[in-house]
Amino acid sequence: MAGMTLKTYRAPTMAEALTSVKKELGKDAVILHTRTYKVGTFLGFFGKQMVEITASVGVGIASAREVRQSARQAASLSSGHEPPAKPAAAIRSAALERAYGLPPGVHIAVKAPPATSPTGLSAASATPARAAVSSANSAAASAAFTPDLRDELNALKQMMGQVLQSTIRDGAPAVAMPPGLLKLYLKLIQNDVSRELADEIASDVRDELSPGELADEGIVRQAVLRRLESLIPADASIATPARDQDGRPLTVALIGPTGVGKTTTLAKLAAAYRLRHGKRVALITADTYRIAAVDQLRTYANIIGVPLKVAGTPEEMDAACQEFADFDVVLIDTAGRSPSDHQRLNELGELLDAARPHQVHLVLAAVASESVMVRTAERFSAMRPTRMIFTKLDEAASFGVLVNVAQRVGAKLSYVTAGQEVPDDIEPGRSDRLARLILDGRPDQHTAIAQLARSAAR
Repeated sequence: MAGMTLKTYRAPTMAEALTSVKKELGKDAVILHTRTYKVGTFLGFFGKQMVEITASVGVGIASAREVRQSARQAASLSSGHEPPAKPAAAIRSAALERAYGLPPGVHIAVKAPPATSPTGLSAASATPARAAVSSANSAAASAAFTPDLRDELNALKQMMGQVLQSTIRDGAPAVAMPPGLLKLYLKLIQNDVSRELADEIASDVRDELSPGELADEGIVRQAVLRRLESLIPADASIATPARDQDGRPLTVALIGPTGVGKTTTLAKLAAAYRLRHGKRVALITADTYRIAAVDQLRTYANIIGVPLKVAGTPEEMDAACQEFADFDVVLIDTAGRSPSDHQRLNELGELLDAARPHQVHLVLAAVASESVMVRTAERFSAMRPTRMIFTKLDEAASFGVLVNVAQRVGAKLSYVTAGQEVPDDIEPGRSDRLARLILDGRPDQHTAIAQLARSAAR
């Protein structure tokens, strides 16, 4: 190591840093280590990107490995961070050398992003992944200053930037992916699709498409949407109500916690069945606990022109169903129940047993957190819901949790609502529409979904 000069250079771009190296150390300089990092960041985001190069002169072939180790230690000390104990994954240098077509004698060694920090943010957001470029002899090292190799180094920097982006949550993605797929993967994560489902979608799309198709962002997008659709099963027959084969009216009950919009949704369904499908509809409400709940539904019933019965006990529920035996559709509104109130849930179960509904729809509000929706679904599972309705999409901040919940609940999607207008602001569940909302979101939450629902209803 005697006679060796080891220096570190920093600049906003790789080209400027390489120019400084060549100017001070000459054409025999050996690039030992490069990295990109940001200054002036906030929680690892934003900030100005900088390039750092550690270079030397007077390095012989025998000491190349020792010098590389010293360069990494120097870079770690200069950045104020300890070197990671062990990389989570390694990218083979030989594969990168072939991919980037480096000249003979010039090698690349890339460290994968370090593990996540206790805060939940990847440590890579504070200490970017390091890339080291070493040379076996000074003649090969001089090639590092050619314009072509500078372009290759910039390409390598962009690739590492993509890897860094993917470490925003819980480390790097579980599967390697091309830029187009990575972009959509990050959108899924950003829109609150669970990490497990996002990894599953990316893996399936990567395996499904050829290398040429993976290079086409349009094809990749359609493949991701198809995979999302498959994770949100919808009931295609729900929009055409008809009497059941047992001869009874199609009996539909809505259940769910308080405040999710069951009564308004029931009124929308009654109006749609009565006014658009021409069905004879009757309403039954078991919501005798909430103040003015019966009056609210009676107002809707009078406007729509359908009869309403109140049933507070299983006996009254059975009598009401018998009275409406000649109708085409009977819709049952139930009182909102806290998922923690076991006594009230048991009472609800007894009412449903008396009504013998053909369909039980679990109503969930899209504004609730994923944990709340999953817990609600678990507590209401005793009512054996076969379908689910997502309400208040116009108020939701993001839609990724909907696919997470759909997978956990296991019931088919029947309807979605967005707004309070009766009979508008409701549409049958469409996997393709919801998949697009999950992937893309929309600039105006209320307008986009409400217009979507109204156009579908006309």
